[in-house]
Amino acid sequence: MNEIKHRDLEELASKVLNISYIAGAKILEIYGTSFSVDNKKDNSPVTAADMIAHNTICEHLTKLTPSIPILSEESSDVSFSDSYKWQQYWLVDPLDGTREFIKRNDEFSVNIALIEGHRAILGVVLIPVTGICYTASVNHGAYKHHNDGDTNQISVRKTDSNNIIVAGSRSHGNKQQNAFIQKLNNPEVLSIGSSLKFCVIAEGKADIYPRFGSTSEWDTAAAQIIVEEAGGIVVDMNFNQLKYNTKESILNPEFFVIADKQFDWQQYL
Repeated sequence: MNEIKHRDLEELASKVLNISYIAGAKILEIYGTSFSVDNKKDNSPVTAADMIAHNTICEHLTKLTPSIPILSEESSDVSFSDSYKWQQYWLVDPLDGTREFIKRNDEFSVNIALIEGHRAILGVVLIPVTGICYTASVNHGAYKHHNDGDTNQISVRKTDSNNIIVAGSRSHGNKQQNAFIQKLNNPEVLSIGSSLKFCVIAEGKADIYPRFGSTSEWDTAAAQIIVEEAGGIVVDMNFNQLKYNTKESILNPEFFVIADKQFDWQQYL
């Protein structure tokens, strides 16, 4: 397998950004119709938009990097005995936030990550409805691309214990999340869907996203490198970095997305 070198990641991120826009346009074509909703084996919803985005992304990534395998939510039947041998691979959620897509609240995204050595080294998160896209690659920083063509580098904010903003889950909030929030000093809560919660932290608009519930590796990988390159961290409940392709299950542990690495969040646990 011909691996991507780190020095080439910035140029590669630009090409993957373009692929995300192509997939996003396909998603929006279906978003404007009276689409049907099916259920997968795990009872999670799936639509034609999920599948057309999957097919579009896989087709273009295969052309771009023919030797790098792809693991997508919609083609996740790869065995761990095969995937753990991969030095690099694409980890894709073609439509993150399918429930938000079905509710038509615009808070869904396209997530594409390149994984190497159990961590994301490149990530692209596109919000199809707004055309806003976030990109990052290791040692090259994190960026927000606006639909008018402007691009700016983004960074996390310093946390003030008297002015905490929590990014919460719109479709997956639970008692644990609420209990954690109640320990804080009258925080503001932003209820947002999909991986956009990571992005608001990366661009300095929130301090923490506590996730006390089930997610899969393709839900978090692209957004994790964006947060990390913006100066934040994504850690499990033991405050160890969230890692990828380390076990049979594709499910993540519960985790925190944290803006300010110096702030003591453990005091609230």
